Amino acid sequence: MYTKMLIPLDGSKTAEQVLPFARILAATLKLPVQLLDVIDISAMSAHFVSDKARYLDTLIAEAERASREYLNAITAGLSGFKVTWTVIRGKPADVIIESAAAEKGTLIAMATHGRSGLNRWVLGSVAEKVLRGSRNPLFLVRAHGEGATDGAAMIRSIVVPLDGSELAESVLPTVTEVAKTLDLEIVLCRAYELAASAYYGSEDYLPNYDEMLRQVKAEAESYLAEKTTALKAAGLARVSWVALEGSGAEEIVRYAHTHRDALVAMCTHGRSGINRWVLGSVTERVVRHSDDPVLVVHAS
Repeated sequence: MYTKMLIPLDGSKTAEQVLPFARILAATLKLPVQLLDVIDISAMSAHFVSDKARYLDTLIAEAERASREYLNAITAGLSGFKVTWTVIRGKPADVIIESAAAEKGTLIAMATHGRSGLNRWVLGSVAEKVLRGSRNPLFLVRAHGEGATDGAAMIRSIVVPLDGSELAESVLPTVTEVAKTLDLEIVLCRAYELAASAYYGSEDYLPNYDEMLRQVKAEAESYLAEKTTALKAAGLARVSWVALEGSGAEEIVRYAHTHRDALVAMCTHGRSGINRWVLGSVTERVVRHSDDPVLVVHAS
């Protein structure tokens, strides 16, 4: 499934909030870990006027030295799996994407907030660019001001949003493997609501909205029951489903929050070229607002 975990860090405690989850995943899935810090030279040079540019090389060298010391210290706090680290010059999002792309089985694990110092990078915006631009799977954690950085996190269940499409269902093979390895409960969910076009009535005809909603709900429930049966037939004992009335992203975030120690697993499109940083999907909104970690698998 995965061959390595890549963890981008920016020197901040908020960015390190991915580490408790990385510890449990790396140890259970038996993954080597590579820590990565990126020296954004273009951001550093933007603060220098031309007659001070000669000091830039010294500042870069100092930043690299500090990064090496920092990553050595983080490495000392990780045990039970192999850990290496790398310091690379470049634009953070591009470096992360390219580093992960070198090995298809690399899982990128990172927090979606974090900043350290005037010349460092903002991990929130970088994480969104990586989500939009990378073809590798991602494990994303939205950091909080007082979030833990030590110890190992607990994951008890996987909440899997489905919408009836093959795209959404392409996350299921990954969910199956992760659930079996980590001994997790799986909860399939589907948000349902009437399409906006259903409300375009006329003076001569007013639809029975309650009946239409019942039909949409019944369709969602039938679909989820079918997928649950299929997963149980594949050897997964703890699988359930729930149909959620309301808008997709909001209902997914709300429902996952009611499950202690939940992981949300979703699939999304990755893009390249001119549309590389364009996504705007339900997955992105869940990543941005969920208090639970989100595992994102990019569709082929």
